[in-house]
Amino acid sequence: MRSFICLILLALTTTAQAEDWLQFRGTSSPGVVQGPELPESFDQIAWTAELDGRGSSSPIIVGDKVIVTGCEGPRQDRLTVTCFAEGDGKQLWKREFWATGRTVCHEKMSVATPTPASDGERIFAYYSSNDVACLDLEGNLLWYRGLTYDFPNVSNSLGMSSSVIVKDGTVVCMAENDTQSMTFGLNAADGTTKWQLDRPRGANWTSPIAWPGEESIVLLQSSKGVTAVEPATGKTVWEYLDGAATIPSLTAVNGLVIVPSHGLTALKPGVSDTTVPEIVWQASQLSPATPSPVVTDKFAYVINGAGVLSCGDLSDGKRVWQCRMSGKFSATPLVSGDRLYAINEQGNAQVVKLTPDGGEVLNSHEFGETVLATPSAADGAIYVRSDNHLWKIK
Repeated sequence: MRSFICLILLALTTTAQAEDWLQFRGTSSPGVVQGPELPESFDQIAWTAELDGRGSSSPIIVGDKVIVTGCEGPRQDRLTVTCFAEGDGKQLWKREFWATGRTVCHEKMSVATPTPASDGERIFAYYSSNDVACLDLEGNLLWYRGLTYDFPNVSNSLGMSSSVIVKDGTVVCMAENDTQSMTFGLNAADGTTKWQLDRPRGANWTSPIAWPGEESIVLLQSSKGVTAVEPATGKTVWEYLDGAATIPSLTAVNGLVIVPSHGLTALKPGVSDTTVPEIVWQASQLSPATPSPVVTDKFAYVINGAGVLSCGDLSDGKRVWQCRMSGKFSATPLVSGDRLYAINEQGNAQVVKLTPDGGEVLNSHEFGETVLATPSAADGAIYVRSDNHLWKIK
């Protein structure tokens, strides 16, 4: 009986963790919602919270807390982390820090473009100024790292937007640019450097992901291609060096890595030579613009610069169908069940019915504000943020 109760508690804990949204595009299976299906439209707004300053990072959801980062002041040099109650949107706490690095960025972006991450116990907030703040869930500062102090040329005149991930006690920060291009593995416990990598010189706004398989690997994308590294050491495991996009980010599912390269390229770890991945297929017709691809067990979905949604067969990369949506998109969509949720830059949110034969826009909702941030989801709810507001749709 005691063992049975322990198993039930373990199952409940695992379910609760699966419903959290701990980083950019979700804790696992980037962009694909694993918990309860999302609402049929964006009209069902449970609450709205006001935000100060600017921010185009995604919210993350840790238990009963929703956390967003922001930046305030005319120079965007006051960095913020704000926590709201998941149930009613009440602000629980807010913390502010001064930026130690450059805060110059493109007017479309903000210093708070990178999405924070959490390991379920701590929050790791990363900013375009290359500042990293670690807080506990009550908002207490645990450590703070200004990477510009050690590496003054790690900067980008348009602004940095790569989000962080946490894997095996390592916070992976991509700070890749035209001059001193680097990626860091920071100790999650104290912020010290575990490893640092010299990376291809070139502005890069993609974000790392963790390999969903049993092997502990982090995937880094750049203009040169993809590098798989060990999160504990930074050691290279394998590399794909045939080029890749520098805005939409890669994803992985079912043992495949789906990379925005030559349209889309599907890779799998090599067998005869484990340092070189095998190319399964390449699909030039599946070419994402700013939003990253979203990949399910059977299909890959991409949005191009004209707002056209394309569906590709995951087995061979062939385009199955196309569906025209309204507007220009920066935010990566979400997929829940047989529906895709997309928000264009003008704040028009659209729900698309997905079938093997085609896509159909079911409904739309006007938020009335510019929305650049990728939405998040947890426990059957969608979280959307603009510069001025955070919404929960349930």
